[in-house]
Amino acid sequence: MKLTGALSFLMLASASAFAPSTSNTRVSTSLQSQVTRNPNFGKLIGGYLFPEIGRRRNAYIEENPEMASKIISLGIGDTTQPIPEHILSGLVNSASKLGTKEGYSGYGAEQGMGDLRAKIADKLYNGIIKADEVFVSDGAKCDIMRVQQVFGSGVVTAVQDPSYPVYVDTSVMMGQTGEINKDTNQYDNIVYMPCTAENDFFPDIESSPRADIVYFCSPNNPTGAAATKEQLEHLVKVCKERGSILVFDAAYAPFIRTEGVPKSIFEIEGAREVAMECNSFSKYAGFTGVRLGWTVVPDELTFSDGTRVRDDFNRVMTTAFNGASNIVQGGGLACLDDEGLAEINTLIDYYLENANLLKEAMESIGYDVFGGTDAPYVFVKLPEGKKSWDMFSEILEKAQVVTIPGAGFGPGGEGYLRLSAFAPREVVVEACERLKVAMAN
Repeated sequence: MKLTGALSFLMLASASAFAPSTSNTRVSTSLQSQVTRNPNFGKLIGGYLFPEIGRRRNAYIEENPEMASKIISLGIGDTTQPIPEHILSGLVNSASKLGTKEGYSGYGAEQGMGDLRAKIADKLYNGIIKADEVFVSDGAKCDIMRVQQVFGSGVVTAVQDPSYPVYVDTSVMMGQTGEINKDTNQYDNIVYMPCTAENDFFPDIESSPRADIVYFCSPNNPTGAAATKEQLEHLVKVCKERGSILVFDAAYAPFIRTEGVPKSIFEIEGAREVAMECNSFSKYAGFTGVRLGWTVVPDELTFSDGTRVRDDFNRVMTTAFNGASNIVQGGGLACLDDEGLAEINTLIDYYLENANLLKEAMESIGYDVFGGTDAPYVFVKLPEGKKSWDMFSEILEKAQVVTIPGAGFGPGGEGYLRLSAFAPREVVVEACERLKVAMAN
C-alpha cells in the first residue's frame, strides 16, 4: 500500500453522532414485533447529553442559517489539533504493513498487543502495575460499559455529582436503578455524592451511604478538579473499610501539572486491593476519532467470594471484543516512544494555555471559575438563580458560542457552565471576546 493510500485509509470518518435522539420515539405501523422493550431504557430521561447539545446547535442553525459560519464550539471535549508527526508515523507505518505479505496481521489478542501493554505499564505507570493487568481497548467510554457488564444489575453505584453522564446512564441501562425521582432529578438506588465549590469538589464519602461500586474521575469532568494525594488516600481508605470497588477514571491525567497530584490511583498505597482504572489516548494524543484506551485491573482486586475481578473483565473482553485495531495500537506504541511523549506534552501545554485564556476571560468579568489548571475544562459559576440550560441558549443566541450546561452532568451541576479548551487557539481567543460581551454582568 502506498503512503498516500494508508493516509486516506486512516482519515475515513464516521457519520456525525449529532443526530436527534429517538430513544422515546414510537413508530406507528401495522406490523410490530412481539418483543417487549427493555424497561431500563424507558427510564432514561431524553437523549444522551452531547447529542442533545448537537441537536440544539443544529436547530439554532436551521432557524438562523446566516449564523452557521459564526458558530464556535467550546462544548464537547473533542480535540482539534492534528496528530503529531512521530505519533502519526506509527499509525501510517502500521497501516502500510497490512499491504505486505510480511507485515500483514489479522486477529490479535483481545487484551491488546503484548508490546503495548508492557509499554503502558512501564512508561505511564513506572512499573507499579504489571503488563498483564492492562487491557487495551477502543476507549475508556466503551470500557465503562464493559465494567458495568462485569458487575451486573445487582449492585449499588455511587457517582460524583456532577459527573460524566456515562456512569449514570450505563447504570440505568444495566438495571441497577429505580425510576427517576422528579423532585430531585436523581435515580433511585444510585448514591449521588455532592461535589461543590464549598467542599472543593471532593465528596464527603463517609457521610454518603455505602455503595458497591464507586465511580470517581480525576481530573474531573466537568468541574476540572484534580484530587490531591491526601484526598485519594481517604477515598481508598473508605472504600477498603466498606468493601467497595473503586472505578477510577484517569482520562485527563496528562493535564496534571501541579507537583504531587497523583495521575493514577495506583500511586496510592492499598489501591490495588480496591481499585481498577480506566484511561484513554483520546486526550493524550488527539485520538478521539482514532479510538484507543485501556483499563487496569490488578490481580489483588477480588469479589466477595475471592474470585478475581480481572478474570471476569477478561471474559467480557474475549467474548464481546476482538481487540483494538492493529493500526491504532501501532499508533499507541508510537505515543509512548520518547518522541511521542514529548509530542503529547506539547499538545497538552497547548490546550492548558487555552484553558488559562478562558479562565482569565471569565474572571475578568466577575465570575467565580474553577478548573482550568490541571484540566482542560473550565467550570463557571453562574449568577444566583440562573439556570444553566437558559445560559446555554442565551450565549448561543448572543455570541454563537456552544457551551455545556452544568445540569447536563447531574443536579449538582445546575448553576454552572462548562467550557472546553479543546479548540484552536484563534477560536478560543475569539470566543473569549464574545463571551466577555455576552456574559458581562
